[in-house]
Amino acid sequence: MEDGSESVELIKNNVSLVEKGSGHYGCSHYLRRCKIIAPCCGEIFDCRHCHNEAKDSLETDLIDRHEIPRHEVTKVICSLCNTEQDVHQYCINCGVCMGKYFCAKCKLFDDEVSKNQYHCDDCGICRTGGKENYFHCKKCDCCYSVLMKDNHACVERAMHHNCPVCFEFLFDTLKDITVLHCGHTLHLDCLRNLTLHYRYTCPVCSKSICDMSNLWKKIDEEIASTPMPSTFLNKMVCRFYATIVGQTPMSSSTLLRTNAKVATPTILGRYKVVILLHAHLRWLLRWLDDYCWHNGL
Repeated sequence: MEDGSESVELIKNNVSLVEKGSGHYGCSHYLRRCKIIAPCCGEIFDCRHCHNEAKDSLETDLIDRHEIPRHEVTKVICSLCNTEQDVHQYCINCGVCMGKYFCAKCKLFDDEVSKNQYHCDDCGICRTGGKENYFHCKKCDCCYSVLMKDNHACVERAMHHNCPVCFEFLFDTLKDITVLHCGHTLHLDCLRNLTLHYRYTCPVCSKSICDMSNLWKKIDEEIASTPMPSTFLNKMVCRFYATIVGQTPMSSSTLLRTNAKVATPTILGRYKVVILLHAHLRWLLRWLDDYCWHNGL
Protein backbone atom coordinates (compact mmCIF):
# COMPACT_ATOMS: atom_id res chain seq x y z
CA MET A 1 0.00 0.00 0.00
CA GLU A 2 2.82 2.36 0.81
CA ASP A 3 4.42 1.71 -2.59
CA GLY A 4 1.09 2.41 -4.28
CA SER A 5 0.62 5.65 -2.37
CA GLU A 6 4.14 6.76 -3.25
CA SER A 7 3.51 6.04 -6.95
CA VAL A 8 0.29 8.07 -6.95
CA GLU A 9 2.04 10.93 -5.17
CA LEU A 10 4.91 10.79 -7.67
CA ILE A 11 2.50 10.93 -10.58
CA LYS A 12 0.73 13.93 -9.05
CA ASN A 13 4.04 15.69 -8.57
CA ASN A 14 5.04 15.01 -12.18
CA VAL A 15 1.71 16.33 -13.45
CA SER A 16 2.14 19.38 -11.24
CA LEU A 17 5.60 20.07 -12.68
CA VAL A 18 4.29 19.73 -16.23
CA GLU A 19 1.43 22.18 -15.62
CA LYS A 20 3.09 24.58 -13.18
CA GLY A 21 3.25 28.04 -14.73
CA SER A 22 1.96 26.74 -18.08
CA GLY A 23 0.46 29.51 -20.19
CA HIS A 24 1.81 32.32 -18.02
CA TYR A 25 5.29 32.64 -19.48
CA GLY A 26 6.69 33.20 -22.94
CA CYS A 27 6.23 35.75 -25.69
CA SER A 28 3.98 36.51 -28.67
CA HIS A 29 5.61 33.68 -30.61
CA TYR A 30 5.69 30.84 -28.06
CA LEU A 31 4.25 30.02 -24.66
CA ARG A 32 7.21 28.52 -22.78
CA ARG A 33 8.78 28.55 -19.35
CA CYS A 34 12.35 29.36 -20.26
CA LYS A 35 14.46 31.92 -22.05
CA ILE A 36 17.40 31.32 -24.35
CA ILE A 37 20.90 32.76 -24.25
CA ALA A 38 21.87 33.70 -27.80
CA PRO A 39 25.21 32.09 -28.71
CA CYS A 40 25.94 34.87 -31.20
CA CYS A 41 25.69 37.90 -28.92
CA GLY A 42 25.30 36.42 -25.42
CA GLU A 43 22.04 38.27 -24.73
CA ILE A 44 18.86 36.77 -23.24
CA PHE A 45 15.65 36.51 -25.26
CA ASP A 46 12.32 34.72 -24.95
CA CYS A 47 12.85 32.95 -28.29
CA ARG A 48 14.82 33.13 -31.52
CA HIS A 49 12.15 35.26 -33.22
CA CYS A 50 12.41 37.85 -30.45
CA HIS A 51 16.16 37.88 -31.01
CA ASN A 52 15.85 38.32 -34.77
CA GLU A 53 13.27 41.09 -34.42
CA ALA A 54 15.64 42.99 -32.14
CA LYS A 55 18.94 42.23 -33.85
CA ASP A 56 17.98 41.99 -37.52
CA SER A 57 15.65 44.96 -37.85
CA LEU A 58 16.04 48.18 -39.80
CA GLU A 59 16.59 50.05 -36.53
CA THR A 60 19.78 48.08 -35.89
CA ASP A 61 23.08 49.25 -37.36
CA LEU A 62 23.88 47.35 -40.53
CA ILE A 63 27.19 46.11 -39.10
CA ASP A 64 25.48 44.64 -36.03
CA ARG A 65 22.57 42.95 -37.81
CA HIS A 66 22.45 39.18 -37.51
CA GLU A 67 20.15 36.21 -36.97
CA ILE A 68 20.53 33.63 -34.27
CA PRO A 69 21.87 30.19 -35.28
CA ARG A 70 19.03 28.23 -33.69
CA HIS A 71 20.81 24.88 -33.61
CA GLU A 72 23.77 26.35 -31.73
CA VAL A 73 21.79 27.38 -28.64
CA THR A 74 23.32 25.56 -25.65
CA LYS A 75 22.08 27.53 -22.63
CA VAL A 76 18.61 28.38 -21.35
CA ILE A 77 17.26 30.08 -18.21
CA CYS A 78 14.25 28.74 -16.32
CA SER A 79 11.54 31.39 -16.15
CA LEU A 80 10.36 30.21 -12.72
CA CYS A 81 13.62 29.90 -10.76
CA ASN A 82 16.01 31.81 -13.08
CA THR A 83 18.51 28.94 -13.14
CA GLU A 84 20.92 28.97 -16.08
CA GLN A 85 21.48 25.49 -17.47
CA ASP A 86 22.09 23.35 -20.53
CA VAL A 87 19.20 22.69 -22.88
CA HIS A 88 16.78 20.22 -21.24
CA GLN A 89 13.02 19.87 -21.19
CA TYR A 90 12.89 19.92 -17.38
CA CYS A 91 14.63 22.44 -15.14
CA ILE A 92 17.54 20.90 -13.22
CA ASN A 93 16.73 23.05 -10.18
CA CYS A 94 12.95 23.28 -9.68
CA GLY A 95 12.03 20.40 -12.00
CA VAL A 96 9.38 22.35 -13.91
CA CYS A 97 8.66 21.39 -17.51
CA MET A 98 9.92 24.30 -19.63
CA GLY A 99 7.90 23.24 -22.67
CA LYS A 100 5.32 20.50 -23.21
CA TYR A 101 6.67 20.17 -26.73
CA PHE A 102 10.45 19.95 -26.75
CA CYS A 103 12.85 19.35 -29.64
CA ALA A 104 16.45 18.78 -28.67
CA LYS A 105 17.59 19.23 -32.28
CA CYS A 106 15.99 22.64 -32.81
CA LYS A 107 16.24 23.71 -29.16
CA LEU A 108 12.53 24.46 -29.33
CA PHE A 109 10.18 24.73 -26.34
CA ASP A 110 6.44 25.29 -26.68
CA ASP A 111 3.49 24.77 -24.32
CA GLU A 112 0.89 25.03 -27.10
CA VAL A 113 0.83 21.39 -28.18
CA SER A 114 -2.42 22.01 -30.07
CA LYS A 115 -0.21 23.15 -32.96
CA ASN A 116 0.70 19.47 -33.49
CA GLN A 117 4.40 20.22 -33.83
CA TYR A 118 6.77 17.69 -35.33
CA HIS A 119 10.40 17.66 -36.38
CA CYS A 120 11.22 17.01 -40.04
CA ASP A 121 14.70 15.57 -40.40
CA ASP A 122 14.82 16.41 -44.11
CA CYS A 123 13.88 20.05 -43.51
CA GLY A 124 16.07 20.16 -40.41
CA ILE A 125 13.48 22.18 -38.48
CA CYS A 126 10.22 21.74 -36.58
CA ARG A 127 6.92 22.33 -38.32
CA THR A 128 3.27 22.47 -37.25
CA GLY A 129 0.14 20.72 -38.45
CA GLY A 130 0.85 17.08 -37.61
CA LYS A 131 3.39 14.79 -39.24
CA GLU A 132 0.64 12.54 -40.60
CA ASN A 133 -0.77 15.46 -42.62
CA TYR A 134 2.45 16.37 -44.43
CA PHE A 135 5.09 14.75 -46.60
CA HIS A 136 8.56 15.94 -47.56
CA CYS A 137 9.12 16.42 -51.29
CA LYS A 138 12.76 15.60 -52.06
CA LYS A 139 12.97 17.84 -55.13
CA CYS A 140 11.12 20.82 -53.66
CA ASP A 141 13.04 20.15 -50.41
CA CYS A 142 10.16 21.19 -48.16
CA CYS A 143 7.04 19.79 -46.52
CA TYR A 144 3.71 19.91 -48.35
CA SER A 145 0.22 18.74 -47.48
CA VAL A 146 -0.43 15.08 -48.31
CA LEU A 147 -3.23 16.32 -50.58
CA MET A 148 -0.51 17.62 -52.93
CA LYS A 149 1.60 14.46 -52.94
CA ASP A 150 0.78 13.37 -56.48
CA ASN A 151 -0.57 16.55 -58.03
CA HIS A 152 1.90 19.40 -57.55
CA ALA A 153 4.48 20.85 -59.91
CA CYS A 154 7.94 20.29 -58.46
CA VAL A 155 10.27 23.28 -58.35
CA GLU A 156 13.74 22.64 -56.99
CA ARG A 157 14.09 24.09 -53.46
CA ALA A 158 10.72 25.80 -53.88
CA MET A 159 10.69 27.53 -50.47
CA HIS A 160 14.38 28.24 -50.09
CA HIS A 161 14.05 31.81 -51.28
CA ASN A 162 12.35 35.07 -50.39
CA CYS A 163 8.67 35.70 -51.05
CA PRO A 164 8.52 37.39 -54.50
CA VAL A 165 6.12 39.99 -53.11
CA CYS A 166 7.31 40.98 -49.61
CA PHE A 167 10.85 39.45 -49.83
CA GLU A 168 10.62 37.64 -46.48
CA PHE A 169 12.43 34.27 -46.43
CA LEU A 170 9.81 31.57 -46.89
CA PHE A 171 11.41 28.37 -45.60
CA ASP A 172 11.01 29.12 -41.90
CA THR A 173 8.41 31.89 -41.99
CA LEU A 174 5.62 31.95 -39.41
CA LYS A 175 3.06 33.08 -42.01
CA ASP A 176 0.85 30.83 -44.12
CA ILE A 177 2.32 29.87 -47.49
CA THR A 178 0.50 28.88 -50.68
CA VAL A 179 1.79 26.87 -53.62
CA LEU A 180 0.66 27.99 -57.08
CA HIS A 181 -0.16 25.67 -59.97
CA CYS A 182 3.23 26.45 -61.50
CA GLY A 183 4.98 25.25 -58.33
CA HIS A 184 6.22 28.62 -57.12
CA THR A 185 5.49 29.68 -53.54
CA LEU A 186 4.58 32.89 -51.73
CA HIS A 187 2.75 34.06 -48.64
CA LEU A 188 -1.01 33.54 -48.72
CA ASP A 189 -1.60 37.14 -47.62
CA CYS A 190 0.67 38.37 -50.42
CA LEU A 191 -1.36 36.37 -52.94
CA ARG A 192 -4.56 37.93 -51.61
CA ASN A 193 -3.03 41.39 -51.98
CA LEU A 194 -2.11 40.60 -55.58
CA THR A 195 -5.67 39.61 -56.43
CA LEU A 196 -6.99 42.75 -54.74
CA HIS A 197 -4.89 44.70 -57.26
CA TYR A 198 -6.17 42.56 -60.14
CA ARG A 199 -2.91 40.65 -60.58
CA TYR A 200 -3.75 37.09 -61.52
CA THR A 201 -0.35 35.83 -62.62
CA CYS A 202 2.58 34.30 -60.76
CA PRO A 203 5.06 37.08 -59.90
CA VAL A 204 7.93 34.70 -60.78
CA CYS A 205 6.95 33.11 -64.12
CA SER A 206 3.84 35.12 -65.11
CA LYS A 207 1.67 32.02 -65.53
CA SER A 208 -1.99 32.39 -64.54
CA ILE A 209 -2.70 31.55 -60.91
CA CYS A 210 -6.26 30.47 -61.72
CA ASP A 211 -8.46 29.47 -64.65
CA MET A 212 -8.73 32.59 -66.84
CA SER A 213 -10.80 31.01 -69.65
CA ASN A 214 -13.95 32.92 -68.69
CA LEU A 215 -12.05 36.21 -68.81
CA TRP A 216 -10.51 35.40 -72.19
CA LYS A 217 -13.99 34.55 -73.46
CA LYS A 218 -15.39 37.88 -72.30
CA ILE A 219 -12.48 39.75 -73.87
CA ASP A 220 -12.97 37.88 -77.15
CA GLU A 221 -16.65 38.82 -77.07
CA GLU A 222 -15.71 42.42 -76.40
CA ILE A 223 -13.32 42.40 -79.34
CA ALA A 224 -15.89 40.83 -81.64
CA SER A 225 -18.50 43.42 -80.69
CA THR A 226 -16.17 46.38 -81.15
CA PRO A 227 -15.50 47.23 -84.83
CA MET A 228 -12.11 48.65 -85.65
CA PRO A 229 -12.42 52.37 -86.41
CA SER A 230 -11.67 53.14 -90.05
CA THR A 231 -8.81 55.39 -88.90
CA PHE A 232 -6.86 52.36 -87.70
CA LEU A 233 -7.60 49.96 -90.56
CA ASN A 234 -4.50 48.60 -92.33
CA LYS A 235 -2.19 50.55 -90.01
CA MET A 236 0.94 49.38 -88.25
CA VAL A 237 0.24 50.04 -84.60
CA CYS A 238 3.33 49.09 -82.64
CA ARG A 239 6.44 46.89 -82.59
CA PHE A 240 7.89 45.28 -79.52
CA TYR A 241 10.27 42.50 -78.57
CA ALA A 242 8.94 39.67 -76.42
CA THR A 243 10.72 36.87 -74.64
CA ILE A 244 8.69 34.19 -72.91
CA VAL A 245 10.30 32.84 -69.76
CA GLY A 246 10.85 29.11 -69.90
CA GLN A 247 9.92 28.82 -73.60
CA THR A 248 12.02 28.28 -76.72
CA PRO A 249 13.32 31.70 -77.88
CA MET A 250 11.16 33.24 -80.59
CA SER A 251 12.28 35.28 -83.56
CA SER A 252 14.09 38.49 -82.80
CA SER A 253 10.90 40.48 -82.91
CA THR A 254 7.18 40.05 -83.01
CA LEU A 255 5.40 42.49 -85.24
CA LEU A 256 1.80 43.09 -84.35
CA ARG A 257 -0.39 44.37 -87.14
CA THR A 258 -4.09 45.01 -87.45
CA ASN A 259 -5.34 44.26 -90.94
CA ALA A 260 -8.88 43.26 -90.09
CA LYS A 261 -11.89 44.93 -88.57
CA VAL A 262 -10.95 43.71 -85.12
CA ALA A 263 -7.65 43.14 -83.35
CA THR A 264 -6.25 39.63 -83.73
CA PRO A 265 -5.29 37.61 -80.61
CA THR A 266 -1.69 36.42 -80.76
CA ILE A 267 -0.40 33.30 -79.02
CA LEU A 268 3.11 33.62 -77.55
CA GLY A 269 4.03 30.18 -76.27
CA ARG A 270 1.35 29.34 -73.72
CA TYR A 271 0.71 32.98 -72.88
CA LYS A 272 -2.28 34.51 -74.56
CA VAL A 273 -1.71 38.17 -75.32
CA VAL A 274 -4.72 40.12 -76.45
CA ILE A 275 -4.31 43.68 -77.68
CA LEU A 276 -7.42 45.72 -77.80
CA LEU A 277 -7.13 48.46 -80.35
CA HIS A 278 -10.20 50.54 -80.80
CA ALA A 279 -11.40 54.04 -80.24
CA HIS A 280 -10.72 53.85 -76.48
CA LEU A 281 -6.91 53.88 -76.36
CA ARG A 282 -6.96 53.31 -72.61
CA TRP A 283 -7.44 49.60 -73.32
CA LEU A 284 -4.09 49.49 -75.10
CA LEU A 285 -2.34 51.53 -72.43
CA ARG A 286 -3.67 49.32 -69.66
CA TRP A 287 -2.55 46.15 -71.43
CA LEU A 288 0.93 47.57 -72.03
CA ASP A 289 1.17 48.53 -68.36
CA ASP A 290 0.21 44.99 -67.25
CA TYR A 291 2.58 43.37 -69.75
CA CYS A 292 5.53 45.47 -68.62
CA TRP A 293 4.71 44.81 -64.95
CA HIS A 294 4.52 41.04 -65.40
CA ASN A 295 7.74 40.87 -67.42
CA GLY A 296 9.81 43.31 -65.38
CA LEU A 297 10.17 45.85 -68.19
